[in-house]
Amino acid sequence: MKKMLSLAAMFAVLASASPAQAELKFGGDASVRLRDVSYFGDADQFSFTGSANDDVVFQYRVRLKAAADLGNGYFFKALLQNESLGSGIFGEGQPYIIAGGWQSVGYANTEEINVDVSNFYFGRMLEDCHYMVGRLPLGSLNNPIFDLTIYPGQPLGTPVFNINFDRVLGLNYGHKIGNGMLNATLVVLDNESGDNTAYDGDGLFNDGYALHLDYKVNVGNVTLEPQFLTVLTNSDVFTQDIRGAGTVVAQKVTPYTFGALIGVPAGDAKLTFGAFYTNCDDTTPNSGYKVDYDGYLFRVKGEIGNFMAWYDFNRTDVNDGYDTKLTNHFVWAQYKIPVYSSAAGSVTIQPTLRYLASKAEDDFGSASGERLRSELWATVTF
Repeated sequence: MKKMLSLAAMFAVLASASPAQAELKFGGDASVRLRDVSYFGDADQFSFTGSANDDVVFQYRVRLKAAADLGNGYFFKALLQNESLGSGIFGEGQPYIIAGGWQSVGYANTEEINVDVSNFYFGRMLEDCHYMVGRLPLGSLNNPIFDLTIYPGQPLGTPVFNINFDRVLGLNYGHKIGNGMLNATLVVLDNESGDNTAYDGDGLFNDGYALHLDYKVNVGNVTLEPQFLTVLTNSDVFTQDIRGAGTVVAQKVTPYTFGALIGVPAGDAKLTFGAFYTNCDDTTPNSGYKVDYDGYLFRVKGEIGNFMAWYDFNRTDVNDGYDTKLTNHFVWAQYKIPVYSSAAGSVTIQPTLRYLASKAEDDFGSASGERLRSELWATVTF
């Protein structure tokens, strides 16, 4: 009987064993923050993410990260965070939303937390090239090209990070050319179904596809990163309307954007300069509505020690029959205070200020608004 039990135990161990197992690592971060939001000027028509006016908001965020090394260059990575809209209210009855994974405390603490797979991707890293596919992270906090393309009327304040959760479904291929790395990413901006009719935009390519080209190279101590992003098939962008309509969706257009980021060391500091231009001269299928605009975005960013700040300027002119001009200024400043650090993780406190000033003018008048967000973050990484 003992021999039979021993054999059964041995077979159970062998059944659960495998010749090789992936090296799986888990990590992440958890944060709470106290935010005060104040609006000045005209109505809050420039904010893509509604929030209370002159009110203290309590928020929190948990992000879980997983990475697996499959061997021979193959890998898998994933990020899990809360992306549900929840249910509840805060402040003056404004509905709270999730922005960049942050959740606001709702009415009587009844909000829900649902951990979703925010992004995941797998592929292979080789010596001179790589490829990956999945829900790819964009890194839009440091690269505003998607902000300007998708939100040409208000690209400041990191809307792609806040609204689109900084990721997109796509296929990436990178290859070393010269001293730099060229990346080509085919992304799916939207997945729309349409009847296969004679109307323009229907049928197989009714979905929105875009191509992003990026080349990053070091020239001495300077980092150069020219980029080009073009919408290949009809997709949606978001512009502004100061005549009471708020956010306007320009449906099924094909804008393009190009520009560059330049990183320059300055003693103990690092400076980053960015300049991007976007253009759209299109007619929406079937409706015949003319979409004609062009805009640019300039960025100056400085980092020294635990302090980081950047300034963005944007100007977009919309030829909509009203000669609309949209001007935006944005400042982000933060200081990270280390509290504890070890090989297992860290604890930090981070005061943060974000200021957005927007103005819109057309043939009939103008409107302007300012938004100041002062925040205090407490974060643990593990």
